[in-house]
Amino acid sequence: MSKGILGKKVGMTQIFAEDGKVVPVTVVQAGPCLVLQKKTEASDGYNAIKVGFDEIRESLSSKPVLGQFKKAGIKPQRFVREFRTAEVNSYEVGQEIKADLFAVGDKVDVVGTTKGKGFAGMHKRHGGRRGPMGHGSKYHHRTGSMGAKGPARVFKGRNLPGRLGGERVTVQNLEVVRVDADKNIILIKGCVPGAKKSLLVLKESVKAK
Repeated sequence: MSKGILGKKVGMTQIFAEDGKVVPVTVVQAGPCLVLQKKTEASDGYNAIKVGFDEIRESLSSKPVLGQFKKAGIKPQRFVREFRTAEVNSYEVGQEIKADLFAVGDKVDVVGTTKGKGFAGMHKRHGGRRGPMGHGSKYHHRTGSMGAKGPARVFKGRNLPGRLGGERVTVQNLEVVRVDADKNIILIKGCVPGAKKSLLVLKESVKAK
């Protein structure tokens, strides 16, 4: 991975392409991010940069975390993440990374946390089929067979009720359709995981088509 940026999901809208077609897009407030630290193979065993996003007041940071920001000479940030990159020397501590890191037509992988929906049944959680609704059937909305009779146990991986959502999800190969560097806005074709105002990580796609 050679480049990446942190952002917040603003919401969804639609724009018109040059050929007149309507394109559904997700609006992302991407950056500005500040470089906190440079990591190299010589000092840390791998090459990466640590970046911060979304400025906050000092009282919201713990003392150990606050020390990192003071060492870098920048104000405390709400989110801190690392990006692996071979181009560590092209960044400087305190440098600002803005939305123009990506250009129109770039392919990105977007990482986010899906909306938490609490405890859900097997049908909502896994899209299972219901039983017949007539002809005397009394098996409509249950989980279904637990598996083979011989082992007398439930096999791993069986679709069962449980907590739905609230998981880290990566959507790959999404297209950047518009970039506004002045307002730190990136429009991405399609939908991305997460609720409004949630943290998103935009990275250069590893499987770009």
